[in-house]
Amino acid sequence: MTARLSDIAAQAGVSEATVSRVLNGKPGVAGATRESVLAALDVLGYERPVRLRQRSAGLVGLITPELDNPIFPALAQVIGQALTRQGYTPVLATQTPGGSTEDELTDMLVERGVSGIIFVSGLHADTTADTTRYDQLRGKGVPYVLINGFSPKVQAPFVSPDDRAAMVLAVTHLAALGHTRIGLAVGPKRFVPVLRKIEGFRKGMQERFGLSPEEAEELIQHSLYTLEGGQAAAAALISRGCTAIVCASDMMALGAIRAARQQGLQVPRDVSVVGFDDSPLIAFTDPPLTTIRQPVQAMGQAAVRALLEEVGGTPAPHSEFVFMPELVVRGSTASAPVRG
Repeated sequence: MTARLSDIAAQAGVSEATVSRVLNGKPGVAGATRESVLAALDVLGYERPVRLRQRSAGLVGLITPELDNPIFPALAQVIGQALTRQGYTPVLATQTPGGSTEDELTDMLVERGVSGIIFVSGLHADTTADTTRYDQLRGKGVPYVLINGFSPKVQAPFVSPDDRAAMVLAVTHLAALGHTRIGLAVGPKRFVPVLRKIEGFRKGMQERFGLSPEEAEELIQHSLYTLEGGQAAAAALISRGCTAIVCASDMMALGAIRAARQQGLQVPRDVSVVGFDDSPLIAFTDPPLTTIRQPVQAMGQAAVRALLEEVGGTPAPHSEFVFMPELVVRGSTASAPVRG
């Protein structure tokens, strides 16, 4: 325990005697000093003594579905920086295949005494998921904010990009280049952002080409939000005569480029590809990817602001803050090929 005391004391910038007093629940320690010692325990990965696990003013949980897709680390970075500037310590909890579920991560964060939790693309985005888990969390007095995905059943602030507007932007850009057979590669149908992207795509195709929802449906391919998923979806859309493909993520778009090349086609000469997110480094792919930029900075900061208002005792409204995405034109889109 001696080594442990010295580690904690060094981390908190106090004496070992002070650490001992805090751990044993003895009086005579200033509140700020006590918080420093408890935060040092958390940072060093030590369990807090059970009696000291009251809600810390310092910790905010951030739950993401994975870190393989670069948009999630980008959001985590913005949120982490915004929390740190406000004197909070972000605790990143990531779901992994075969690892911890969102519910298990939530329980772990609540046990740690976090002040609040920010969920990114969580079960709230899944229309088939049971939302009572969020009611239970509210019942425990833990404020939370949800990013990407909206549910009228969950009483909390939501932060989202405008998925419908994003698809209209993409379709309008491709139509202006002369494309008429435009395909959409998206994730599974049960997710709110997917349903919204489909609505936007149908609207764009109806406005530009007069396509009915049924006709537009033939140009939509569901797959996984991965490079391989994008590749499979694009291969199917190319076989249906699509000369342009809008993808629901940059990773899917990279898969779409690979699918085109496997069929001996060039991007953008034969097939144009549009991504979604504008993840870090995506400007440096071959070719540089035309994509819809998620306003990550604004969304992350809004989520932190809404959460900290609630932590401070001002209940945040049950509303959705919707941020306008931006089309970033690079080298993966060009005029439609002339059919000889």
